[in-house]
Amino acid sequence: MQPAPSARPASEGRGAASEAPGPASASASAPGPAPVPGPHDGPVPGPVPGHVLVVDDDPTVSEVVAGYLAGAGYEVARAADGPAALECFARRRPDLVVLDLMLPGMDGFEVCRRMRAHGRVPVIMLTARGDEDDRILGLETGADDYVTKPFSPRELVLRVDSVLRRAHAAPVPAGRSALLEGAGLVLDPAARSATRKGAALALTLREFDLLAFLLRHPGRVFTREELMSEVWGWDFGDLSTVTVHVRRLRGKVEADPARPELIRTVWGVGYRLDLPPGDALAGPGDAFADPGSSLAGPGSSLAGPGEPA
Repeated sequence: MQPAPSARPASEGRGAASEAPGPASASASAPGPAPVPGPHDGPVPGPVPGHVLVVDDDPTVSEVVAGYLAGAGYEVARAADGPAALECFARRRPDLVVLDLMLPGMDGFEVCRRMRAHGRVPVIMLTARGDEDDRILGLETGADDYVTKPFSPRELVLRVDSVLRRAHAAPVPAGRSALLEGAGLVLDPAARSATRKGAALALTLREFDLLAFLLRHPGRVFTREELMSEVWGWDFGDLSTVTVHVRRLRGKVEADPARPELIRTVWGVGYRLDLPPGDALAGPGDAFADPGSSLAGPGSSLAGPGEPA
């Protein structure tokens, strides 16, 4: 293995990095060390304060990721395999986990399942495998985001910031309706709970935010780029992330996900949430988008349940 590129030491930032016990052997799944931006890239934006657990058996990737997160102000712990990650998770209770999929022995999917069994900690999966089946399985096990290697450490820091801001969003002010209702759905943004026809929905952090955003804008068409910006808070990234989240969300809220009647595809444009005729939507004002922003209107023709190009 080639020598690891040097990551910024934790002492240069406000955070600190520590390492949990575990093997230090390099993962065969990683195509190479993560690229390290040079000084011309500028400083990493300030984070939401928090503790991040980085789980990766490749010491190069682990060191670089931990170094950039610590340099950005996060407290960082590291683990190199599933058992060490679960032990560190139970002991430290991190605010977010950056989790490699291809771990020795217990893979990242199983680690994520076990962590999620003890709480709703946000999880960002790292992997050298970009197959859509892996993305879907990652979302099914509770991952909030999916980053494919090789990746930019600065981009990962921005994604960590975004996920934690959503997770730590301020509660709805007292005296203001906290519920979003429509098409048999009831969402409580303050409690981050959702039901469909009285039955509880098991939604991930991103699924909840996506559904809440669409419920706040019934009848309006949004491109995947707009949804990435408004719901994920990024102006970059793999747009298939939006596609996979919509597909997963349909599986939870549609009577027949293959023939969606609530979250519709507008071919060549994006997605639109349609409420049944006469179904009034009740809920607070939009907490995600600038009300003055120019967004696609509902005039585009509707073609069917396929994904937009």
